[in-house]
Amino acid sequence: MLTDSASRLITYSPAYTLVPTYECFNRCGYCNFRKDPGKSPWLELSEAERILKTLIGTGIREILILSGEVHPNSEKRTDWGDRLYELCELALSLGFLPHTNAGPLSFQEMARLKTVNVSMGLMVEQVNPTLWETVHRHAPSKVPSVRLQQLEWAGELRIPFTTGLLLGIGETPGDRQATLEAIGQIHHRWGHIQEVIIQPYRPGTHQSGEAPGFDLGELPAVVAMAREILPEAVALQVPPNLIEEPEILLACLEAGCRDLGGIGPTDEVNPDYPHPQIERLTRILEPAGWELVERSPIYPQYYDGLSPRLRSHLLNAGY
Repeated sequence: MLTDSASRLITYSPAYTLVPTYECFNRCGYCNFRKDPGKSPWLELSEAERILKTLIGTGIREILILSGEVHPNSEKRTDWGDRLYELCELALSLGFLPHTNAGPLSFQEMARLKTVNVSMGLMVEQVNPTLWETVHRHAPSKVPSVRLQQLEWAGELRIPFTTGLLLGIGETPGDRQATLEAIGQIHHRWGHIQEVIIQPYRPGTHQSGEAPGFDLGELPAVVAMAREILPEAVALQVPPNLIEEPEILLACLEAGCRDLGGIGPTDEVNPDYPHPQIERLTRILEPAGWELVERSPIYPQYYDGLSPRLRSHLLNAGY
């Protein structure tokens, strides 16, 4: 059982996002991230090295490798997989801890990336298949079974995993419950889901559709539902940059959220919503009795499952 002081700890990961490419074969109407295939130059290793070297000594620990999706049948797919791997290797060599989220991967691709990532992730978003007829009708990899299969494979491979819900894309309250229950069932089988993000969709300037966004007033109730459905060992996360009202953020914490995710210079998925400074978050949290503390991109209960190589990188990073 948590002590009273421990129960008032809120974690975050000091992070920086590298984007191998913004190109993506999916076309979700609410997306503020993607570019059409062929319209986004790939991040070169030399440029990535230049960027990462500027981060040394800044307190950044996690490097989120966040990529648009190259089609599984594309002739560029192998090169794309190599680029993901090489960026992770580069981050490790410079003392950082990689966490990759690059859309659905094959079992073999995941197994390879496991060797150079301390954790990985993929949003389920929602399991309602009717969304494939609306916001996901041009997004083949958003089929719920494809997303859930990824969680299963991560469990088989013993990869500490982050997943989550996207709220406000046309789902019902029942859909949210069903999505949380599906995630919980997979975790019960494998015990590898370290955190679930409860992410409200917020409209941006780059989206192609007219999705209005999620009513933030409903967010604490969804957090409370997630806390009731998911095992206590699975942390709940909300992105503080998407919640302008401090009282709603605090209500989410009271409802069971205990993590604020990776916080760095830019939210690549939501570029219209910059991350708050740690000092500002502290000013919000401390008067309410919460203490903001740093964490690594892999939760402590999963440290022992890392390979000796990755374990040594974790120790060298100070965890």
